[in-house]
Amino acid sequence: MATRDSTPNSKSSERLWSSPSRRQALRLAGGGLVLAALTTGAVGCDEDAENVEDTGRSGDDKPKEGSKGSSGGAGDDGRAPEPLWTKTTSAETYGDNDELVTAAGVVIASGRPLAALDAATGRQKWSLPGGAIPGAPLLLGNDTLYLASDEYDGSVIGYDPASGKETWRSHLGEGYRQPRPVAVDEGQVYVVAEVLEDDGSSRTNVIAALDSTTGTIAWKEQRDTGTEQNGIHAAVRGRHLVYTDFKRNLTVRDTATGNQVWTHKTTKTNYGYFAVHEDLVIVPQGRNLQAFHLSDGREKWSLEASEFASFKEPAVVEDMLYLADSTRTLRAVDPRTGKVRWQSQALAEAGLQAPRQYVKTGGTLYGATDLDDKGGVIAMDAQTGDVRWTFNDGTGDYHAWLVATDGKRVFALHGTRLHALGV
Repeated sequence: MATRDSTPNSKSSERLWSSPSRRQALRLAGGGLVLAALTTGAVGCDEDAENVEDTGRSGDDKPKEGSKGSSGGAGDDGRAPEPLWTKTTSAETYGDNDELVTAAGVVIASGRPLAALDAATGRQKWSLPGGAIPGAPLLLGNDTLYLASDEYDGSVIGYDPASGKETWRSHLGEGYRQPRPVAVDEGQVYVVAEVLEDDGSSRTNVIAALDSTTGTIAWKEQRDTGTEQNGIHAAVRGRHLVYTDFKRNLTVRDTATGNQVWTHKTTKTNYGYFAVHEDLVIVPQGRNLQAFHLSDGREKWSLEASEFASFKEPAVVEDMLYLADSTRTLRAVDPRTGKVRWQSQALAEAGLQAPRQYVKTGGTLYGATDLDDKGGVIAMDAQTGDVRWTFNDGTGDYHAWLVATDGKRVFALHGTRLHALGV
């Protein structure tokens, strides 16, 4: 059985297309940064830290109107809610969904220093002076926040998200550089790291599993030359670890052994984003959306967009697959069968940008858009796709919007400004 990521040639493999977008270029740059090691410090607790400023409002411009609707925190006139609080943070983001997370009553945006803010008040609960490594995810699992070491010493560290206290540590070995956690399950933390050559350069990388209790290496597999250690998106379902990179490889490995189960060369994926549901991995490839069995790579179902349209980033939220396409048509799809439950043109009719990330609370679906000012956070009816309201802070910041939710609030990050919105 093959154990390395491969890039098979097939009739389904098309010519790679399109130059990187600004967001992709930012992600690539962030993922490739090698920073000098910073002086370490103890976890600090400071509820009035200078780097976290209460700005009171979301900006000078008024929230935009959406179509009339109730719930989702909006008033009777269908306008966006005023933020519960707004903070200026140390956030340094590159447009990936795992750069804003919430757990244990705090919300955390990737940055240096890394600060955890009280979800209800926005006050700082704790901070890590070194912060998060640019381009590395904030990985949550087993009630632990896993981070690549800001000392660039080859360590991966686990922290209690409620207190910021270190609870776990592992080290891949001296022959590897910049190990970054990419996925976690109940028993293991999965990392990707560069393989160091004798001259200090690196041309290959490995993927490895670390025991989430002891930190020992469960298995380690070298990936082929030409595969990327940057831009990794990964997820675990049962015995299967599935991941992509910017080279458009879609690979599944056995979580117990590290052996490669199968790999496909995808064609027109959107920055490597995919969705998983039960035993399926769902991948947008230009005009086509395909669902593959995790066990063997067989196609289960496919969906086709209209002519000249391309699917954007998908997300499975509460057993429903949501995704938009380049015509700003939003779909809710049964992830088991590929059957479209509803299809909406409300985004296009309102002149709004298509979301690239989704969260849901109650009957409201919240979407976060990219850089365009015709976007921000869009609240939509989860049963119809109708737009209820939109929120934009009016700063014109070039960073993509990111959203997260704790079920009580929706957190919207735009550049360094973090807003808490009522739901």
